[in-house]
Amino acid sequence: MRPSPLVADPHGSRPVHLVPVGAFPAWLDAQPGSRRAWLDSIGFKAEPGKLALLPGPDGAVGAALLITAEPATLWDTAAAPSALPAGLWRLDDPTGALDPAEAALGWALACYRFERYRKPGDPPPRLAVPDAAARSRAEVVAGAIGFARDLVNTPANDLGPAELEAAAAALALEAGAAFSSIVGEALLEQNWPLVHAVGAASPRPPRLIELVWGEPGAPKLTLVGKGVCFDTGGLDIKPSSAMLLMKKDMAGAALMLGLAKAITGLGLSVRLRVLIPAVENAVGGRAFRPGDVLRSRKGRTVEIGNTDAEGRLILADALVEADGERPNLLIDAATLTGAARVALGPELPALFTPDDALARELLEAGERTAEPLWRLPLYAPYRRYLDSKLADINNAGQKNFAGAITAALFLKEFVVETRAWAHLDIFGWNDESRPGRPRGGEATALRPLLAAIERRFAG
Repeated sequence: MRPSPLVADPHGSRPVHLVPVGAFPAWLDAQPGSRRAWLDSIGFKAEPGKLALLPGPDGAVGAALLITAEPATLWDTAAAPSALPAGLWRLDDPTGALDPAEAALGWALACYRFERYRKPGDPPPRLAVPDAAARSRAEVVAGAIGFARDLVNTPANDLGPAELEAAAAALALEAGAAFSSIVGEALLEQNWPLVHAVGAASPRPPRLIELVWGEPGAPKLTLVGKGVCFDTGGLDIKPSSAMLLMKKDMAGAALMLGLAKAITGLGLSVRLRVLIPAVENAVGGRAFRPGDVLRSRKGRTVEIGNTDAEGRLILADALVEADGERPNLLIDAATLTGAARVALGPELPALFTPDDALARELLEAGERTAEPLWRLPLYAPYRRYLDSKLADINNAGQKNFAGAITAALFLKEFVVETRAWAHLDIFGWNDESRPGRPRGGEATALRPLLAAIERRFAG
């Protein structure tokens, strides 16, 4: 486990002055002439995220100036660590522009490194956070996000279904949660036929992973995450360029496990259940085929229009199980369609839900956490694109239109008892580095989901 960059004792720390961009002229007027001259000499421009090192009386770096947006977000403080020299720093925020826990979280997220396969770099600057509650919350959430990022970043040769199960089991042990898994041929014996079919071609057996935590009488929260540890596309094989990032096809599972880590770490008052169907969609003699008709856990039959639309198949079985318990809230997440990325790009998760109140909660949480979501419609007339002449439904749309919508409509067929259900179609990857969000695996939407869950189940 990497050490936290957050410490309690501010002794010996240097200040980082947080100044909202609109307040910079007044702040500058209040500074000594030498400081104003210094900033002028280096051509400093007051723009959100910009940082300037400020000399102390002895000529060494004695402080720093960080310009924040209005309103300020954690991404402002996330801009600091990469621009600061090593050592201990503290945030000087006299206007209270940022919640201390959010400010500390931004700093911690910016210090994330995935160094499993390389020599560790120099330790990042540390931040003094004397507020124990703020520091604890920031460490829990940063640890959850880092856990999910590590899972997504790990290549498939080191993270298959068994390794994903081991990570979930370790989380359960840490949290004091009940843990179980159903592996290989036992999936057929216990009626998980779609999970088994998708993973049958791989020498790495598929499995259904389950984690349960919390008091039995608490509100039921169920999380379902797509755990395709590598996706070749199956017999409808992907071109090589489309396979390069397929280690991240389990980012939905990583997100839900990371969210579970945050929920258990913060001790939220919920009865948490996590379901992860974990498979490798491989090419082999046991691979399911285009044109096959498979029976789901619900008993409904599915014609296979495309073996590369495998994520919705394994999610269908898991959603049937989750829906049968009628939880107070059911959320699934998956790197499900390229269509969602074409429509919304890499940074905006697509949100689908039949529940308008839940949609408002999640969208508001996205704005509040500076990680917006975007709602797309469950447009019922497009259900006809999934019609099959052989089975109850086809797993792939008949047209090259509305791919994210038809995928969500497919999932909706398997959620009939739970109205408070949301499906997130995520990218799970930062394709470029931004403050606090380095290029690589990402726990997309963890913070807005956590914020919405906390507010919904407060007390």
